[in-house]
Amino acid sequence: MKHLPTGAAMVAGVVGQPIRQSLSPFLHTAWLRHMGLNGVYAPFAPADDHAFERLVLSCRTNGIKGLNITAPFKELALKLADTSTDLARRCGSANLLTFDEDGSVHADSTDGHGLIQAFHLQARECDLTAGAVTLLGAGGASRAVVAALLDKGCRDVRIVNRTVARAEEIVFAFKEGVSAYALSDIDRAFAGSVAVINAASGGPLPLFDALDPSATAMDMTYRPLKTNWLQAAEARGLTTVDGLMMLIEQARPSFAAFYGQAPDADFDVRGLALEFLGETK
Repeated sequence: MKHLPTGAAMVAGVVGQPIRQSLSPFLHTAWLRHMGLNGVYAPFAPADDHAFERLVLSCRTNGIKGLNITAPFKELALKLADTSTDLARRCGSANLLTFDEDGSVHADSTDGHGLIQAFHLQARECDLTAGAVTLLGAGGASRAVVAALLDKGCRDVRIVNRTVARAEEIVFAFKEGVSAYALSDIDRAFAGSVAVINAASGGPLPLFDALDPSATAMDMTYRPLKTNWLQAAEARGLTTVDGLMMLIEQARPSFAAFYGQAPDADFDVRGLALEFLGETK
């Protein structure tokens, strides 16, 4: 990539494999246009870890402002950074890389922030510190969620995973306040939970009978907006939080880091995104 001349558009992007379905370019471009900023936000799809390393190396010197990182490169992103926030180190991964003028790379994580804000906006009555919070899945996103929940003041985070050893790795990383459960023991994990969060892909749809009707259910997936998980939760009478709200809220601090201004809070980017996705809610 060529060096950007003085006065050129501020360039940032999102990196993942696959990246085709990412809604991040739509969100950031909508904010840029609404705010009249001279900026570009582009998708990058390196084929493997080696190609991702080459991309980051190139971004050190070509004027790129920063990158959002999605699967499967979040852990490697943290390793490639020169500096990182305490939060990113505790997560063991980064979804945000920014590049300084001297070529240094800084890593951060905004996934947990996005989740907490999504609960605040869509489930205001849910007090995440009032009881257990159960998380399905033990992937990279799960660690960011656990860190955010513990920072919020939750002292009973339960991780349910098909492979219990994966969940126990997260327990070991955080030690206090986190416990691991097998998928076959999901009812016990749900008991007493004020919120359940799906961070897993695939697998059987759980029953929500063990949850109190006042509990909140969230699915981090946003395509489709109302997943089978959320439909089942609504049928049980639970409040729901969707993955699109999390995506938007984790993108806000990234946008500010890239372009020097926070997105306009009054701009209805969610409404535009729903229209783009063909959703009505």
